[in-house]
Amino acid sequence: MLLCPLVAWSVLGDGIQVMAEESKKPDAVAVDAVTTQRLRELDEYWSRVSKAVREGDFEAYQATCHPLGTLVSGNKNMSQPLSAALARWKQEFTDTKRGAMKARVEFRLSRRIGDATTAFETGIFRYESQRQGAEPKVEYVRLEALLLKENGRWQIMMEHQRESATEQEWQALKE
Repeated sequence: MLLCPLVAWSVLGDGIQVMAEESKKPDAVAVDAVTTQRLRELDEYWSRVSKAVREGDFEAYQATCHPLGTLVSGNKNMSQPLSAALARWKQEFTDTKRGAMKARVEFRLSRRIGDATTAFETGIFRYESQRQGAEPKVEYVRLEALLLKENGRWQIMMEHQRESATEQEWQALKE
């Protein structure tokens, strides 16, 4: 994100809401082209993440994660390689793919900082899961994400799940 943003919401497929911004810097024309392209690519990135979760496509989800990435959990007061988290989450993807559960993740981003190859995004994600015959479980989590673009592809390098958020805080990001 740039220091003096003008904010506008856009709603993408899969229920993803993100904020777009423009710079008030003198070289705004050049910055806007880079910013616009980055935001478009990152919007597509978050859509791929949501689709992979919804469809239980573990390989597609794994491809959105940098091999050296880190997961930080504020609620659990821990950090670990994303590869370890992926191994832990794989069964849920398998269960979703075979229909034993449903899963969905949506993102509302409130701050987007970056350039053509790096991004730091903050907001809240809403994760909903439901096992067959069980009530749905919904979680709202404050998110900080550090992403890198290598070989034309964005991947998350650090996913910081800071702490739980409320539905009201989630709704406030919609406004």
